[in-house]
Amino acid sequence: MSGEGEGQDLRDAVKRLEATVAALETRLASLEAREAPRPVSAPALPSVTPPVAAPEQRDLEAHVGTYWLSRLGIVALIIGIAYLITYHFGELGVLARVGAGYLLSAGLGAFGLWLARRHQLFGRIVFGGGLALAYFVTYALHFIPAVRVIDSEVLALVLLAGFVVAIVTIAHRMQSETVAGIALFLGLHTGMLSDITAFTLLSTTLLAAGALFFLVRNRWVIVPMSSLVAVYSTHVVWAVRTGHMAPGAPEHDRLVLSLGFLALYFLLFSVALLVRPRDLPVRASLAFTLLNWAGLTSLGAYEVSQEQDSGLFTFLLVVALAHGAGAAVSRLQRAPVALTHAYLALTAVTLALAMPARYDDVALVAAWTVTGLVAGLAARGVASPVLRGVGVLILYVALGACEWETPGRLTLLAGLVVAFVLVERGGTVRVAGLPEPEARTLFTAICAVGAGLSLVALVGARMPEGLVTLGWVIAAFLLFGVGFAVRERWYRLAALAVLGLALGRLVLVDVAKLPPDQRVVTFILLGVMLLLVSYTYTRLRDRRG
Repeated sequence: MSGEGEGQDLRDAVKRLEATVAALETRLASLEAREAPRPVSAPALPSVTPPVAAPEQRDLEAHVGTYWLSRLGIVALIIGIAYLITYHFGELGVLARVGAGYLLSAGLGAFGLWLARRHQLFGRIVFGGGLALAYFVTYALHFIPAVRVIDSEVLALVLLAGFVVAIVTIAHRMQSETVAGIALFLGLHTGMLSDITAFTLLSTTLLAAGALFFLVRNRWVIVPMSSLVAVYSTHVVWAVRTGHMAPGAPEHDRLVLSLGFLALYFLLFSVALLVRPRDLPVRASLAFTLLNWAGLTSLGAYEVSQEQDSGLFTFLLVVALAHGAGAAVSRLQRAPVALTHAYLALTAVTLALAMPARYDDVALVAAWTVTGLVAGLAARGVASPVLRGVGVLILYVALGACEWETPGRLTLLAGLVVAFVLVERGGTVRVAGLPEPEARTLFTAICAVGAGLSLVALVGARMPEGLVTLGWVIAAFLLFGVGFAVRERWYRLAALAVLGLALGRLVLVDVAKLPPDQRVVTFILLGVMLLLVSYTYTRLRDRRG
């Protein structure tokens, strides 16, 4: 028994020694790895730095040759094979159609896997093309008449859904954004080779959902964004090609079907974006939001205007409410502030776009003025400089639409003056690349110019034709009053600019053309107003002194 104990102790000691040696070897390897780069940074830099331009040129050439040509090549190849299947496979028997199609896709996929052993990226591009071709073959089994083997639309959709799941699973296990992007992108675009039905749109939606899996799970950006562009672009092509999404159906049903798919696209991409918004780069989130809004708004407005103009205002109002809800959800999800501000700004822009569908003339200008004012004031509560900027932009649109002969124009212009001043006061202002004080100054200057233009138009509309210059002087005097009242220098600078224009017109035009009586009135009132303004400046200077 004692001999066995001693033997066990010896074995334990040997194990401890082996563990110690292994730990020392690991430590030594780590120290060598840390010290290895040191000799590289020695004084040999002068001999390495001069030839910089040549490698960049070669890198550009290599990037075009390896990245773009491979992708363009696989796209052309898959489209060519898809046309081959569409036009010539109908001459084969049932089993031959199915077998030849899947045999081609399997051969291309196997060839891609073989290439990936030596050139991983290139091989995965070819393998993704094989998956896309297999998807198209599955799609063609029902949706292309010349190749149709399956009559049941439900069965065809089940097969397509299963194949999309297979593509997603394979790409996810390979952790290859290249495979996912090539397969889903080509799958989306090969569907454009056939006639358009409601089930074609469903197949496109399945592919979009597969792309969004990678946005939610892997936080990949390129694949979902390219799918978003492809989905809406395909919808555009279908609308142009067929005129409607469901030929032969009643007009109301066609419109509901088209809007239903657009709403489904919008919801899919919005939900995927807002599930975990903090995990995505801010620029990618903003790009998703803008592209999603542009696709839904433009295509939906086109479809509604084609069928019934009266529904355009309601449609755009619903889109605005949807983006307002997106802003609320993004805030609850603690998304980046820029994403919430983008949703709010798109809400205001959509409301402004909706106004011409319901109002015109005076009512339209008033609606734009109210929209801009509400957006600017709401921006204070949510501290959104982007929304404030959009509000000011809408006010400028209202100012530009306020024609000289519009009835009630004076009231509208007075409202615009008040709106510019109210939107300008208070709140934070940010402009990319500018410090906050400079951005605030720029924003105040823009609002002061808008208020000044509105005042000039307001007073000028009330003055007789021969006293336009005097009207400009009165407008400048009122701007001085606003500037002193709100203690804002930019309003006073705008007043000085208007005053300078009035003096130039007075000297160059009015002195020679005005009748004596109007000349007397103009110069007397001009002198009185200039003295009053100068006296005000003098008092302010004395107080500061």
